[in-house]
Amino acid sequence: QVHLVQSGGGSVQAGESLTLSCVVSGYPYPSYSVAWFRQIPGKEREGIALIDNDGDITYADSVKDRFTISKDNAKHTSYLRMNSLKPEDTAMYFCAADVFEYKLSPQYKFWGQGTQVTVSS
Repeated sequence: QVHLVQSGGGSVQAGESLTLSCVVSGYPYPSYSVAWFRQIPGKEREGIALIDNDGDITYADSVKDRFTISKDNAKHTSYLRMNSLKPEDTAMYFCAADVFEYKLSPQYKFWGQGTQVTVSS
């Protein structure tokens, strides 16, 4: 059974940094894509970063040059390093994984539990 367990997040001031982690366990395939999404209540889930099976990376324009996605295959862990945080980055953040790559569309099969990030001005 596949589980994605997230950690990190919290409350910070604008301009500060946070790192989110996502540990993937039980995946039956040796490689998979990991994507990060965020969601504000009442709004659609927004895809913000993807690292695919080949290690190719995609970012949404809203986070490009500020956020960095990475994946440590040995630890089955993906990280989202978030720098220069802004109040508009406040959201619930989710990681997702799948053997297929859905770009930044929320069609991934497996999801983490979500972690709140709050940025105050």
